[in-house]
Amino acid sequence: MSLFFVDFKSRKPIYEQLVENVSSLILRGILKPNDSIPSVRQMAQELGINPNTIHKAYAELERRGMIYSSPGRGSFVSDEIDAAHSAKREELRRALSAAAKEAHDFGMSFEEAEEIIRKEWFVK
Repeated sequence: MSLFFVDFKSRKPIYEQLVENVSSLILRGILKPNDSIPSVRQMAQELGINPNTIHKAYAELERRGMIYSSPGRGSFVSDEIDAAHSAKREELRRALSAAAKEAHDFGMSFEEAEEIIRKEWFVK
């Protein structure tokens, strides 16, 4: 079973799904620094999608500092992922903090908020 997937029924563009999928694998430590990822051609063949779509996703991942490409060798997980990971964690902390404050100010109980988080946390 492949680590990489797309949902062809989703309204979200395929390249965005790939960016999120690969980013998630990296941020959760499933893909480690300097691990190779499939070539554009391999990924396109594996997923049955246009290589240009894969290229677009890889370009975005590279722009975000999640991967790097080495001519003639392929694409790899960035070894500077800790900075991207820390930035994302801080972004999430701010978003959760703001949502918690808004829920509290609105009068939502802690238990209700916890139930929502638990439901979303264990969706996958």
